[in-house]
Amino acid sequence: MADGTHSDNKLRSARPTLRVDGREQAELAAGLLELSIIETAQGMYRCEATFGNWGPRDGGTGFLYFDRALLDFGKPFEVRLGTTDVLFEGRILALEADYPESAPPTLTVLAEDRLQDLRMTRRTNTYADVSDADVLRQVASKHGLTPDLNVSGPTHKVLAQVNQSDLAFLRERCRAVDVELWVEGRTLKAKKRGARSSGEALKLGRGNELTSFTVLADLAHQRSAVTVSGWSVQDKDAVTHEAGPSALGAELGNDESGASLLSSKLAERKEAVVHAVPLGSQEAQARAEGLFRQMARRFVVGRGTAQTDARLRVGTRVELLGLGPLFSGKYHLAEVKHLFDGTRGLRTEFLAERVGLGRAS
Repeated sequence: MADGTHSDNKLRSARPTLRVDGREQAELAAGLLELSIIETAQGMYRCEATFGNWGPRDGGTGFLYFDRALLDFGKPFEVRLGTTDVLFEGRILALEADYPESAPPTLTVLAEDRLQDLRMTRRTNTYADVSDADVLRQVASKHGLTPDLNVSGPTHKVLAQVNQSDLAFLRERCRAVDVELWVEGRTLKAKKRGARSSGEALKLGRGNELTSFTVLADLAHQRSAVTVSGWSVQDKDAVTHEAGPSALGAELGNDESGASLLSSKLAERKEAVVHAVPLGSQEAQARAEGLFRQMARRFVVGRGTAQTDARLRVGTRVELLGLGPLFSGKYHLAEVKHLFDGTRGLRTEFLAERVGLGRAS
């Protein structure tokens, strides 16, 4: 019997369902040759779908999609697992034709989610007496998006956006307060890692839902603590904050952090950040804890392949089973790729992070 458990014994379609401009396109799905849907922690969700572009048409034989009646720029493009579970939702931004030497022509659709609106808008702007949540709300409003936020942090006297796209600027602000940015439909979301994925972790058992997995626990880039220092103009005094394993909170659980292992097995190694100058104690604390968590999350990193499930998204907590006491446990998905081709069908590749190592039994 294979290790792990089945959460559901649902029959999974070997071929995704496609919708263009809100309508299901069964014939288009039947002609799908390859599919790649990629989501990263930076927030841009993109899709590439390749179709055969030669066949019967208007009583003869010719190109199938060059009239742009079905596949055209700006059209909504959806990929679903079955009829309800959405794997990707975005709009067509590019069309790529390929004419191989010994095979029929193909057409590839390239689509992105609505964060492309922010990526394509570059501006110089200043925001006064605002929190990062205030900035996110203002930028969302400019693009007709509804904000759904779980963002805390200090109020800034001035924040400057200097010849940056709105997406690059928001990513910068989200990194500063340790939140993740993404979009669902017309809702702009920014939430801390623990708040993004609610409910029970999705269980993936080795030999069942989890088909392969490679994982590395590496102390090379871990630190015992991170210190951020600066100067408070208002208080006319130096500000400093040191962040260590306590900044991980419930994210660590009963595991052993890389910082703790580094200190006990090698030596304490602390890092002082000098390229970022906070203007107050709250900002120093937010930056120190955010930087420490970013380092800590790269302690245990695994790459795996699983059965495709629409719940496998960046930010999802998964519980990997059957990997032994060190590596079984809960991980955070930092990158997800839903893939399809005619040989292997549908599958999902992912990158998973974990701040701690399980304790040997």
